[in-house]
Amino acid sequence: MTTMRRRAVPYLLISPTVALIAAFLVYPIASVAYYSLQHRNLTRPWADGFAGLDNFRQMLFEDEVFWHSLGFTAKWVVAEIGLQLILGLGLALIVNESFIGRGLARSLVFSPWAVSGVLTTGIWILLYTPSTGVLRFLGQPEAAVLGNPDTVFPAVVVTELWRGVPFFAILLLAGLQGIPGELYEAAAVDGAGRIRRFLHVTLPHLRDAIVLATLLRGVWEFNNVDLLYTLTGGGPAQVTTTLPLYVAQRAVDSKDFGYGSALTMAGFVILLFCSILYLRLSRFGEER
Repeated sequence: MTTMRRRAVPYLLISPTVALIAAFLVYPIASVAYYSLQHRNLTRPWADGFAGLDNFRQMLFEDEVFWHSLGFTAKWVVAEIGLQLILGLGLALIVNESFIGRGLARSLVFSPWAVSGVLTTGIWILLYTPSTGVLRFLGQPEAAVLGNPDTVFPAVVVTELWRGVPFFAILLLAGLQGIPGELYEAAAVDGAGRIRRFLHVTLPHLRDAIVLATLLRGVWEFNNVDLLYTLTGGGPAQVTTTLPLYVAQRAVDSKDFGYGSALTMAGFVILLFCSILYLRLSRFGEER
C-alpha cells in the first residue's frame, strides 16, 4: 500500500497543472473541433445543426478567399521572419559591442517591443496619412500607401518590422553574451578574420537561439490579427487578409461560428505541422 501511495504522489503533484492545461488548451481545441462540424450561424439560426464535413468541403473547393488568405499568410510570414532575423541579428551585433551610451542604445532598440499592436497601428497610420505623415516631406503628399494594392504590402511589412525586430535583437543578444570570449581569441590567433569568426564561431553558437526566435515569431506572425485588422482591415480588396484575419471576419463580423471554426482548425493543423517539421529539420536542441 505504501508503494502505491509513493507512485501516486508524482501524479497528484502534477494534477493541478494537468487540470489547467486541460481547461485552457485541450477544451478550447476540442470545442473548436466540435463547432467545425456544425452549422452555427447567428444570422441563420434555423439552419443550425450537424454539418459533417460540409464546412471543410466549402473551404477547400468553393472558398477562393481561403486560398488567397492562406497564400498571403505564407508570404507575410516568410517576409517578416526573414527581414526581422537579418535586421535583429545586425542590431544584436551592434549593441553587443562596447561603446559609450550602449545602455541607452539598447533601451531605444528594445522599446518598440513594449508597444501594443493597436498603438503601433495608430503611430504608423499617422506616418502614412498623406496630410500628416512623412510622405508629404518626400514630395508625395497625395500618396495613400495603405489604400493602394501595389504599396500596401511593403507598408504593413515595414510597420510590423518596427515592432518585431527588437524581439530578435533581445533573444540573439542573450545568445551572443553566452559565447565565451576565448573562442574568438583562439580563432583570431589562428588567423580568422571578422567574417570567418562570425561564420564559424558566432552563428553555430546562435543556432538554437535563431531556431527558437524564428519559430516563436513565425507562430505569432501567422496569428497576427491586431495590427493588420486595425491598419488595413484586410484591404484593400482583401489584399492583406491573412487566414486568422479571415477567421475573425467570418466568425466575429459575419457571426458564422461553424465555418469560422473550420477555418481555425485548418490553421491549427497547418501551424502544428509546420512547427513540428521545422523543429525536426533544424534539429533544435541536438548536439553537433
